[in-house]
Amino acid sequence: MNSRERVLRAFGKIRGLPDRVPIQFDLCRQLSDHFGKILNIPVNYTENLYEDVTYRISANELRVAMGSDVVITGASVSDDFKIVKDAGGTWLNEYQMRMRQGDIYVEVVGYPLAQAETKADIMAFKFPDPDAPGRYRDAETLVKKYHGDYLVFGDIEVTVFSLAHQLVGMEKLLVDMMMETEYVIPLFEACAEFQTQIGLRLIEKGVDAIWFGDDFGTQVSLIIPPYTFRDQLKPIYKRMIDRFKEAKPDIIPILHCDGAVSELLNDIHDIGFEVFNPVQPGVPGHLPKDIKDNFGHIFSFWGAIDQQDLLPKGTDEELENDIIEKISILGKNGGYMISPAHIIQNDVSPGRVEKFIGLCLKHGKYS
Repeated sequence: MNSRERVLRAFGKIRGLPDRVPIQFDLCRQLSDHFGKILNIPVNYTENLYEDVTYRISANELRVAMGSDVVITGASVSDDFKIVKDAGGTWLNEYQMRMRQGDIYVEVVGYPLAQAETKADIMAFKFPDPDAPGRYRDAETLVKKYHGDYLVFGDIEVTVFSLAHQLVGMEKLLVDMMMETEYVIPLFEACAEFQTQIGLRLIEKGVDAIWFGDDFGTQVSLIIPPYTFRDQLKPIYKRMIDRFKEAKPDIIPILHCDGAVSELLNDIHDIGFEVFNPVQPGVPGHLPKDIKDNFGHIFSFWGAIDQQDLLPKGTDEELENDIIEKISILGKNGGYMISPAHIIQNDVSPGRVEKFIGLCLKHGKYS
């Protein structure tokens, strides 16, 4: 059974169980460079419009060699775009956000729509060109190379809500959502239209799934009330998936959503999402049995391994026990792809990465 069939079976797209629970993982640049050197595999980076997404869609040749069962691609920055850092080390990205490198992830320090108040303000803002030169060169290459053996995901993370708050600022956006300020829905619609165009181009290139990414939860609760999500955001995501399904009826819609969001999972299913990621562990409502019992009939799950504490700090025994628990519960009768809940950062040793992969292979087999 090749990786493509394994994931299709896990996601219920082909009848029958896979031979084992499929595996996926993302690596930060330091880990990618390390393993590339050790394994003598060139590491190819696709620089995304939003910097941190780069590590979702890069190093595919390396990751499949190490055991990943999927290939993840996405849009690249334009050939015409060049980063120019100022004296303080900050730069403008293609969205015209001013960025700086934080301790782990990049941070937005200047918001191009910080003064937005009206629909006209949104209409005047120029999003990047979805068809800029070089935008899909890597995606086309990866689909041609891997499509026969691997499921290929098209990544449009930082999709609507996250893109919106990176353009205007989180505090401003949340206040203005509650106040129903004029620009809010036009902003969500503009973000959705941009990412819909990106997703449609990726579908044209041949991807099998579209991976959305917006975080609606904190470590303890939702960021916004459920009724606000249903009124302001739910219809927009539904229209996006409808357009993707029209273009490719068997496309698999996937949502990455961090935080304690079990309260929204029925709504997320209504929208049309079929796979829920990352099933963030350690937050209310996300116990493996609760998630599987309450939502296993409407979702396949992808993720669930803690990369905040367990991977960098836990013992090998704790890691093994967690992997066994997640596979035995979330993977019961299929419906699960095991993965860390986010990009593995350089606080995780290369040896622990190898240990994680080995334990997943050891315990993931279906009898």
